Amino acid sequence: MTFRGPKVWLWRWRRNPLKRRADRVEAWAVLGAWLLTVLAGVLAGTAATGAVEQSLARERVEWQPVEAHLTAKAPGRPGQAGSTGGDQVWAKVSWPGPDGTAHTGQVRVHPGSPAGTPVTVWTDVEGRLVTRPATPSQAALRASLVGGLVGVSAAFVPFVGGRMLRGRLERRRIDQWDTEWARFGPVWSGRRAEGGSL
Repeated sequence: MTFRGPKVWLWRWRRNPLKRRADRVEAWAVLGAWLLTVLAGVLAGTAATGAVEQSLARERVEWQPVEAHLTAKAPGRPGQAGSTGGDQVWAKVSWPGPDGTAHTGQVRVHPGSPAGTPVTVWTDVEGRLVTRPATPSQAALRASLVGGLVGVSAAFVPFVGGRMLRGRLERRRIDQWDTEWARFGPVWSGRRAEGGSL
């Protein structure tokens, strides 16, 4: 069991005649790993947030509502608890594309809606069916969540690499101490036995 004394801040950077080259290397490795962790996390998170915000802003500009019409009667009976979105059914609709060609797709409508019922759908620049674009506040929240997740993921790599490097350096330092103790331990123990406790 290793004894650990009180925590001393910045001990790796303080002057100490007992500090070895391995201690200095470990100090720089720990500092480099922390800097890389923060830098990678911030840069990747910021880039991801900006990319998501731009993509969602482009969707808000390009995606447009279009009036579609049911091509056949919707399944179910009219007024069958059809006032909420959860009680809606899938039905086939048709709408004109930007070039005038007819497009068809499936959307959710009230049960029993008759053929020809107008339904508002959202389409992209090519007239394909899409979901309603995110509002600015929804886009900001989504971009922040994606950016945070990407930033944490990117920071994880240098963090783990730094921990592994630090572990190897610590094992090497302990091995060096064992080697030196094996060489000087008997000498020190013999002097102590001859002269009493130091």
